[in-house]
Amino acid sequence: MNKTLKNILKGLLILVVVVLAAGLILAYLPVHSDNANKGITPERAAEMRKEFKGPHHQFTTTDGETIFLRRWNPDTLSTAKKDIAVLIFHGITAHSGAYDMAGVPISKGGYTTFGMDCRGHGLSGGARGDSPGKDRWIADLAESVKYVKSLGFPKVVVLGHSLGVASAICTANAIPDDLSGLILLSGAYEGRKGLNKPTPFLKMARLISSSVFRPSYPAFEYYREGMKVTKDTLFTFRYTPRYMTMLDVKTLRLPKNMNIPVLVGTGDSDELFEVEKVKELYDLIPGNQKEFVVLKNTTHAVFPVESWERLVVWLDKTYRPLPK
Repeated sequence: MNKTLKNILKGLLILVVVVLAAGLILAYLPVHSDNANKGITPERAAEMRKEFKGPHHQFTTTDGETIFLRRWNPDTLSTAKKDIAVLIFHGITAHSGAYDMAGVPISKGGYTTFGMDCRGHGLSGGARGDSPGKDRWIADLAESVKYVKSLGFPKVVVLGHSLGVASAICTANAIPDDLSGLILLSGAYEGRKGLNKPTPFLKMARLISSSVFRPSYPAFEYYREGMKVTKDTLFTFRYTPRYMTMLDVKTLRLPKNMNIPVLVGTGDSDELFEVEKVKELYDLIPGNQKEFVVLKNTTHAVFPVESWERLVVWLDKTYRPLPK
């Protein structure tokens, strides 16, 4: 081996070492936080789960993790509605407790309502803002539907909000025969233009390094300019690289042969998605049992009670049709 080749190989080796060292340093740099909500540990979530006094359930997944389900019961349960349950899948950062806004009015409408805390969120178990992978994430969702059915509700209508829309679509593909309907709110394949600013180079390099060297470390912080950060510590704002990259929402579609009732809705003042973009998602839904609704005075995450009452009207019309 001549001297020139040796020098080239030596230079390449030094470059690789430098890149690896820089990657490790970036991956282990402290994460700057844009909000004061630090969340809770899995241990604290377990303690709070034991302390929770409201109506709820919990079950163990097939891989041994604990999933928490909040429950809202109707004051009276009519014969026409006793077999139907609404199961809420929350948006990113959130947990079932944030959906009192939905659970209360829907249950007042006569429907037993459940809210699932995804793994790593709210009062469910698991490392905060993490999932072992897409398949496990979908399995958790599917197992929550089957658990609700095991409680005596043969008809389960899944209500997905924001990221919960993706959750609902993935669940429909995993267990199409177990769903009796879908309500998809505040979700689209494309957000408003200019919503997110370009990521600074150093931050992007750190995130890439974390993806390679620390995929289970919560290096991503979900934050956008102008976003209101709640003081509720059950919210999750820090996420792992593998969680944030496990899903390409633009590829999600419902099964072509699925023909169950589907309601797609969005707020007229949604700051994240334009009505036209949500309508594009609606147009791709198969079957002839679908409806699109624009909810008045509704933003992405703030729904007046009238919006939920509008959904109850749809449930009544769809699952308890009036005599002709």
